[in-house]
This record gives sequence, structure tokens and C-alpha cells, in this order.
Amino acid sequence: MARAIRVGGCVIRLLQGDITACRTDAIVNAANSTLMGGGGVDGAIHRAGGPAIAEECARIPAGPGGRCPPGRAVATGAGKLGARFVIHAVGPVWRGGGEGEEAILADAYRNALLRAVEKDCASVAFPAIATGAYRFPMESAARIAAATVKNFLAERRAPREVLFVLFSAEDLAVYERILEPLAQNPPTE
Repeated sequence: MARAIRVGGCVIRLLQGDITACRTDAIVNAANSTLMGGGGVDGAIHRAGGPAIAEECARIPAGPGGRCPPGRAVATGAGKLGARFVIHAVGPVWRGGGEGEEAILADAYRNALLRAVEKDCASVAFPAIATGAYRFPMESAARIAAATVKNFLAERRAPREVLFVLFSAEDLAVYERILEPLAQNPPTE
């Protein structure tokens, strides 16, 4: 079972636990388009980080479909969290796969990584974006997340460390299964 792989001088790690406890430069929030908190990871990050995060989110100008449309990501301070930044990435609502959901999810990961690079983050922690209330199938979401992050790191060589923080043992097992072939066939550098 792969719990860490190297890509372009960077590392991808898998952890089971609470993303709000991570001490990384940035924590990615599986946000909704309003950016104002909700359930699951989004609500947990807003609760743990305190009102400063929501106050900063409220000042972000609204874009098409809300403050942050699906596939996009914006950064705020992290309030009381152990990170410097929260990167709010909006995934797609799963509607069966025929409405571009896979490309939108890949964009959410890529744009979150771009925000991390812009903020000079050496480490970033991701949840499984869109797999909770947005119902994106975990297996497909994990494949998209792993491939998008691997390709970004191979090209950009930053951030130096990416963590996928999964809440349940079942979700961790899915990510381990997806990462295993990447660990056995690392890209050439």
C-alpha cells in the first residue's frame, strides 16, 4: 500500500485524520460556491478557523455562480488553524458524469495548487473534494485528484509536499489503491 510517492522532487503523502489539525502552509477547503461555510470539511474548517475566515470570504467579489464558481479556488487567511492559508476549492456536484464534472474537479485541484504556488506554500493538505454532499464517486475522484496533483508536481516541482487527508479508513484505502501504481512507476526526472 502506497502512503507516499515522490514526483519531481516533491512528495505526495496519504494520511487518515482531521484536516483541520494539519500544520501545513495551506489547507484546502472543499468549499461551496458561496464560500460561507456549510457541512462536512467546509463546516469543520470554518468552525476550527473561527470567524476571520468567513469575514475574509465575504469580501471576495462574487463571480458567475457565486463567489467562487465550480472548478475555481481562492485563498484566505487561516484564522485559528495551524496553517497560514485556507484555499477554498469548489468542486462540481455529481450529476452522473455527463456534465463535465471530471474536468471541473481536475480544475479545482489544479487551481488550488496554483493558489498554493502563488502564496509560496511548501506544503498543502487536501481533502477528497466533492465526495461528500456533492456525491462525486470516491474512486473516480481519487483517480482525478492523484493524476492532477502528480502532473502538476512533475511540471511545476512545487509545492514540495502535498498531503491527501482522508477522514475514514475506507477513503484512505481507496487513495492507497489509486496511488500504488504511481509509486511503482514514478515519472522520470
